[in-house]
Amino acid sequence: MTSWQDPEAVRFMLDDCETWAVVGLSGDPGRTAYQIAQLLQQRGKRIVPVHPSAETVLGEQGYATLADVPFPIDVVDVFRRSEAAGEFADQAVAVGAKAVWFQLGVVDEAAFERTTAAGVPIVMDTCPAIEWRRR
Repeated sequence: MTSWQDPEAVRFMLDDCETWAVVGLSGDPGRTAYQIAQLLQQRGKRIVPVHPSAETVLGEQGYATLADVPFPIDVVDVFRRSEAAGEFADQAVAVGAKAVWFQLGVVDEAAFERTTAAGVPIVMDTCPAIEWRRR
């Protein structure tokens, strides 16, 4: 099995992908999703909030679902519990995202297998902040 934290997949997402849909991002600055979205912006990434309330966060228009986003998505960054994350990996593949990132503590082996079988790289159980620090 491919590593859940394949260095080439991590490099691809951090270096080559610009538009990051952040699933679970709300306007609460105390939440980890907000802090990581802010870091992504500081690193030059465009963030797209994906949350049922579809609120504007960090100056970016939110969308209720990935399917509602009217432009291409490079990475779907999932801030949901492991048991709920897999459906977002499937949606990421369905909307043509280039990659999927499951945050620290989020692991779904079946979703990993489905996503990689579809030709979409996925990393799990890590965070962009951690991976940028490792460089």
